[in-house]
Order: sequence, then C-alpha cells, then structure tokens
Amino acid sequence: MNNTKLSYRQHFLWVLLFYVSGLHAIEASTVKHDLSDQPNILWLVVEDMSPIIEAYGDKTIKTPTITELANEGVTFTNVYSPSGVCAPSRAAIAMGMYPSSFGANNMRTTSNTKETGLPKYEAIPHANAKMLSQYLREAGYYTTNNLKTDYQFKAPKGAWDENGPYAHWRNRKIGQPFYAVVNFTTTHESGLFEPYGFRKIESRHYFSDNRKKIAKLPQHHAVKSSEANTPVHVAKDLDFPIPPYLPDTPLVRRDFWKMYNNLAETDKQIAAVLKQLKDDGLYDNTIIMFYSDHGGPLPRQKRLVYDSGLKVPFIIRYPNGEHAGTKDDQLVSFVDFAPTLLRLAGIDKPTHMQGRNFLGKQQTAKREYIHAAADRFDGFTDVIRAVKNKRFKYIRNYRPEQGYYLPVAYREKIPTMQELLRLRDADRLTQAQALWFRDKKDPEELFDLINDPHEINNIIDDPRYKKVVTELSAEMDRWLNEINDDPSLPEAQLIQRLWAGNESQPVTAKPQFKISNGIIHISSPTPGAVISYQLGNITPPELWQLYKGPFKLDQATSVKAVAHRIGFSESDSVIYDPDKIIYSQY
Repeated sequence: MNNTKLSYRQHFLWVLLFYVSGLHAIEASTVKHDLSDQPNILWLVVEDMSPIIEAYGDKTIKTPTITELANEGVTFTNVYSPSGVCAPSRAAIAMGMYPSSFGANNMRTTSNTKETGLPKYEAIPHANAKMLSQYLREAGYYTTNNLKTDYQFKAPKGAWDENGPYAHWRNRKIGQPFYAVVNFTTTHESGLFEPYGFRKIESRHYFSDNRKKIAKLPQHHAVKSSEANTPVHVAKDLDFPIPPYLPDTPLVRRDFWKMYNNLAETDKQIAAVLKQLKDDGLYDNTIIMFYSDHGGPLPRQKRLVYDSGLKVPFIIRYPNGEHAGTKDDQLVSFVDFAPTLLRLAGIDKPTHMQGRNFLGKQQTAKREYIHAAADRFDGFTDVIRAVKNKRFKYIRNYRPEQGYYLPVAYREKIPTMQELLRLRDADRLTQAQALWFRDKKDPEELFDLINDPHEINNIIDDPRYKKVVTELSAEMDRWLNEINDDPSLPEAQLIQRLWAGNESQPVTAKPQFKISNGIIHISSPTPGAVISYQLGNITPPELWQLYKGPFKLDQATSVKAVAHRIGFSESDSVIYDPDKIIYSQY
C-alpha cells in the first residue's frame, strides 16, 4: 500500500473512530448479535451474463478467477432471476420479494415518462419491509455497496454504511464483520454497442481503495475506451456457440467476441478485488458469492422470460474452501438470497420476505418451482408470467394479440439486433429466428427444457403434457394470488394503488426530536420510515448513521436527521442544535 493510500485510510478511520466514540448508544430496542465468529460476506455481481463459463461447460474461453472460485466452492446449476432485466432483479435481491408484488417490475419506474404518459414513481413494499443491507447493518455488519443500486426505489441513507465508488470493507472498525457488494458492469448489454470499448469507470477495481485514482475516473458508465485502446483478451476467430434463435453472420460473431472479451476483462477485475481480500488476510474468513443480475445481453435473451434471460451462474466459495468443487442442482430464485444471507448471519427471516433459506442446517424445504414476470421495458409494455420446475416451463401471455419483439431503442443499438431486423425485412430468417417476430403470441406456452433448452418448440397442445400444464397453471394462479400480483392491472392504476389514490408520490414526514434526561429520541409519523442521522462536525459528510434507538451525546453537538420510507420521497432534513432552536433544512 502506498503512502497516499495509507495516509487517507488512517485519516478516514481516525474520523470514523472519533465519530463512533462520540456517542453512547442505548439501543434497547435493537437485538444484539454475537459477531465474534461471524464470517464476512462478499458479493461479486456481474451484469447481463448467462452461464457461459467453464464451470457450466462452456469452454469457449478461460476465466481463471471464476473457475478457481468454482473449483474451491459450490456451483449452483439452477439459479434464476425473477426478471430478465436488471432493476426488477435487483429489487428482488434487495428486498427478498418478487418485484411484481410491490410495484417494482416495470423497467424503469422513473423513466420513459414521455413515451408512456406516466409519472415517475418508486416501488413501495410493506411499511415494515427493510433492505437486506439494513438488516445486516442493524445486526452489526459493516455494509458497503460499490457502485450500482438500481432498485426501482431510492435506498434510505442509512441502508448502507457506504454506498458509492469509494465504498470498501477496509473502512470498517477492526474486527467488525462486513457485507460488501461489488458490482462489475463490463459485461452489460451496452458493451456490445459500437464503437466498442470497456467502461472506464470499471478501472476502479484495479485501484483498490485509492480514492485519488478513483476520483479521476469518469463518474458515468457511458464513457468508454476507444476500440483501439481496448485490451483484447479473446481471439476474434474462435468458434463461438451461436444459438439457433440468432443468425450466424460476421456481425453476430463480432458481438459474441465482444461478449466473451468483456467476460474475460471482468474475470481480471474480479481477480483484482479478490487480491485485496487475500492481501487483507480475509479470504478464508469470507463467504464469497458470484452471480449475474440476469441472463445474457443479446436479443432474445435480456428482457425475456426464457432461460436465456433468467438463468444465471451462481457460485459460493465458503471459508477455507469447504465443499470445494461440488455442484448443487436445487432450484434457487433471487428472492431466496436475502433470507438465506440473513440466516447465515444468525438473523431470522422477516415476515415480508417471500423467499426461502436454501443453505445450511436450517434450510427450508427445497423449491419445486421458479416464478418470473415481464411487464414494461422502457417505452413498451407487455404482460407475461412464467413458472417452471426442473424440466418444464409454462408461460402465460396476457397480451397474445401483440408479438414478442418490442422495438426497444436501447436494444436496437446492438449490431446483432440490427442484423436480425435486416434479415427479417429481407425474409431471410430461419424458422427458429423468425419466432420472435411473430405478429401474435400463443396465449399459453409449454417448453421441455431438457429436450428443447432454447425454448423453440411450444408443446402446449400436446396431449401427453396435459397434466404438466394443469399442474404449472395451477401453481401460477396460486403464486399470483399469494403475492397479490394482478397482471391485468394497467400500470397507471398500479401507481394509484401504490400512492393510495393520491395524485403524487407520498412524502415521508420529517423526523421529530424528543429530549429526555439528555437522551435523544428520533421518530417520524410515517410508519416504516427509516431514520438516518449525522452528528455535527463529527460525521464525515458522505456517511450516515442508521438510527436504531435513543442515544446520549458525550458532548454538546448538533444532530441532523432525515426520514425515508422506501418508495416515498425522502423527508426534509431536520437539525437539532442544543445551542439553537430546532429548524428544518430544505
């Protein structure tokens, strides 16, 4: 570690120590956990990637870092996102809930207002619902997220100890366990756009916790290297595995090269992060989880409820390589991540979470089914629901009168999408490739994923599978009723339901202070509001403390607080100053 980095870290920890020691928490309402033997938890999250790696049988390229994780860990072979696009998927992970159960399934809720005529809104879960990171923070974990959020709602300030490009486990207190999420966006769909180049912001992974170097990077992912300055990790003439729903042309093969080259670069970025973990002596006291936020970036992958859009790689490396080199074929949904992680940390599953614990001695019954949904994508709306077991997938199309293909402008920047449209217009697509461009959809679909992994042949009318259709259709009805998902509800009415009939997004009521015998109590009239606060000049401006209960100050200092219920607008901040009056800060 160079002197600049060491100097900054010492300064940061000194400020943090001073900040923590400036108050005595009396948090009687908070459950205390013994964290002395709790493992650290590191999530390595890539974007837009199907299981196209060695551990899943794809030998196209070498991914030494990910392969090493698989060799030292457990490879899960049946893990699925509930959506084929990022924001709903990340909402499911953050809350442990199906996105269509709390208004999080339309991509995105805060954009495309001109095309849809809808206002911006945020998903609103039950008032008692908290983010996974907040539960872990309340239990004593140091929680960090670097860099992407995209939850379909704004995270409360207190949900993370650190959230941003500088977030790092190295800023925690000595001996404190951490939950760190590191996001890698190089494999994102936009990495296929022309002109080709890596996202420059991803270089932060190579810079460890060096804030000066990270600060010099672009702050937006759209800034990329030129093609001439982009490292080539993968030969351009490899025999790439083109699925039958895409044409095998030079343009498509170039996109496949970009996809695998981006994966190879991401593997190097992951190696840089794991090196930091090893340098800190934490590699064998950390549960490492590697996964993608949904399936692949190509047309007829991302945004769809086929396995190409939902199925992801998922690898867990346990401390000291426990269960090394094994495979687990149980069905796992993203909604299972949060309750499972909480159980690993010794925390009971909150009542609002709809997933199940799939690990350890307290593992609940294994899943029989995976569920998924597709609604609006940018400016275009469809309504699709899906349920699958290990062999069959049943799909119900609520808008059979419209085709599968939606002219999403973002996707049409991909050369492969342009090639598909060119060949469609020239009537040169194969039967498998033309399926996506049908004018209408079948109201119901059934696919045998063992014999038809690309989901080309709809066997819904085959009498041999009548019992399968009956079973999966009944399971879909049960699931929709359980999570209160009404696919026929227009998005405008969904917004009104979330807003309880009001014309605008609800606003969290401002925090209120109560001082009793030198003890400060902070509350908000809004049920479910998360209160975050800072202590005068003690708290670094980018950090917020999560209010867990009343506390007493060792010295006279001001307290700045905000309240924020998930899905509501954040309240105005309020400052308590013992030398002045309490006033609002707008």
